[in-house]
Amino acid sequence: MRDIPPVTQALLIANIAVFLLQQLIGPILIAHFALWPLGEPAFARTASGVIEVGFEPWQIVSYAFLHGGLFHLLMNCFTLYMFGGPIERTLGPRPFVVYYATCVVGAALLQLATMGVQPPGGMTPTVGASGGVYGLLLAFGMLYPRQIIVLLIPPIPMPAWLFVIVFGALELWLGLSRAQSPIAHFAHLGGMLAGFLLLQYWRGKLPIKPKRRLMR
Repeated sequence: MRDIPPVTQALLIANIAVFLLQQLIGPILIAHFALWPLGEPAFARTASGVIEVGFEPWQIVSYAFLHGGLFHLLMNCFTLYMFGGPIERTLGPRPFVVYYATCVVGAALLQLATMGVQPPGGMTPTVGASGGVYGLLLAFGMLYPRQIIVLLIPPIPMPAWLFVIVFGALELWLGLSRAQSPIAHFAHLGGMLAGFLLLQYWRGKLPIKPKRRLMR
């Protein structure tokens, strides 16, 4: 991992470490650190007994270090590895932390808004680094628009700007057409939207201007 920048490396290690911890005390971590819908706390039955679940403010960050399974973890870590390194080298470690955290929080806020207030029987938590990862994908498309990316299935090469548009449109369509899907499509879109706004702010292209432009 010597060629991976420090923040990207730390995020990879943190995601893997928390996933291993989940295998030991999963229900407790999910109950307190997954992103739960807004509303009154409810009770969920687990293998270790009945526990109270509900939204807490810290969950808008903590949910991004939990995952729903090994495949979920591997996909997010692979994407973080592929796109996190180049973006961290371009932005620098501190701005990269700010960018990734903004995407994670933006993803959580849009997910909360689209989940709405759910009855206790319908409460389902959101977990995963996908909001932050989709924000990285958006940044890659904006910073390296002509870089060629090859889809895995099917293996179609396309420029990064088109890759981002295709994925964004797909997530929007899936989010609108599959309301009951267990995949948090609007969290993915929230990460992309938050990332776009922050990059535009750093470029001085929003009404509110930064003290100094971080990017061209």
